[in-house]
Amino acid sequence: MKHILTLIIAAFSLSSFSTMTPTTISDIVNALKQGNASTVSNYFDNFIDIKLPNKEEAKNISKNQATQTLKDFYSEQEINAFELMSQRELGGTGYLTGKLKSDKQSFNITIMVKSKGSQSNIVSVRIN
Repeated sequence: MKHILTLIIAAFSLSSFSTMTPTTISDIVNALKQGNASTVSNYFDNFIDIKLPNKEEAKNISKNQATQTLKDFYSEQEINAFELMSQRELGGTGYLTGKLKSDKQSFNITIMVKSKGSQSNIVSVRIN
């Protein structure tokens, strides 16, 4: 009986630390690897912060504005690939870092993902 109770407590404890939906995180990584801004923007929250190289940070902009901003960046820079460098989670917030690549150059990208219920959404994108 003690062993069963211990296993139940351990399982509950481990599940409480894992609030990010693994499928959503891997879906975001796959979208980035496709080099398609529209696919990435499917995971945007309703309002996000976005920072692009040599531009002012746009805070709390709508999903539509952020989607257009990212599409423009992908198009201008001819982004065609993504390499994941690290992925971590702290509480209900996940962080992805990596490199967006084009044939000419690469850019560092950091994405913050937050959980809302059973869904995880991108709330911040920083590219430099």
